[in-house]
Amino acid sequence: MYNYTVKSPVGTILLKSDGDAITGLYFTDDGYKPPEDAALEIFIRCESELTEYFAGTRHTFSVKTKNAGTDFMERCWRRLLAIPYGETRSYKDIAEEIGNPKAVRAVGGANNKNNISIIYPCHRVIGKDGGLTGYGGGLWRKEWLLNHEKSAVYGKVTNPPTNTSGSRSSRPKRTGG
Repeated sequence: MYNYTVKSPVGTILLKSDGDAITGLYFTDDGYKPPEDAALEIFIRCESELTEYFAGTRHTFSVKTKNAGTDFMERCWRRLLAIPYGETRSYKDIAEEIGNPKAVRAVGGANNKNNISIIYPCHRVIGKDGGLTGYGGGLWRKEWLLNHEKSAVYGKVTNPPTNTSGSRSSRPKRTGG
């Protein structure tokens, strides 16, 4: 397993790779510095795509990933990839979309086990009332990422549109320019 760190507007990001694909994307405390390996091509590509994402010019990622989990987790993670940039879905929406409407908590558990945040955009999943709920990187990062995406798509957001599933979008506060 190889490690590489990237600076971002939401702090240091730790990338992990098996040498072939990205296997982890984690937020770290700025003081944490794991042993860093050579800048593998996969890390350089991922860093470039993250830079574009944070600039607001990349809405999907093409870097190769391996996010290993159970069949259920992988179904949930594929649904994360289907949530459009700048939109949100509730845990209930995801459960219904994978054909298991009673699996709301299990969807939350699968989100919690997502090893490749941002690329697998678990930050786009919110409570059914539109409120922000759990995020491994901290709720302040979840809010920042949602604000960033909505601002890039809609400009200054005061009343974000309702997503296509009918659930309320989160109502982020504008945090910058």
